[in-house]
Amino acid sequence: MNDFKWRHFQSSIILGCVRWYCKYGISYRELEEMMSERGIEVDHTTIYRWVQHYAPKMEKRLRYFWKPSLGYSWRVDETYIKVKGQWKYLYRAVDKRGGVAPKEPDSVS
Repeated sequence: MNDFKWRHFQSSIILGCVRWYCKYGISYRELEEMMSERGIEVDHTTIYRWVQHYAPKMEKRLRYFWKPSLGYSWRVDETYIKVKGQWKYLYRAVDKRGGVAPKEPDSVS
């Protein structure tokens, strides 16, 4: 299946415009101007149609490759409890999905 069959422009041009619009938030008219500087005459409404058509498809295909970022939102609960007559510090970190933070191995001194 070719997603670009019957299109008047090459797939690299279409995907480049869609990527620039989605990544950098460039307006359609600015993209039109950028393409004309590169010798490609395309109207801003055509770019709009490309974004409406191809952006959801690109997101669907790329979602598989996206990895969770390190900027997770964590919640930490901490308290002191008495264990066998001694007070111990207890904490648990949970991410926003409800997963428990991995415990780091004890360091050997």
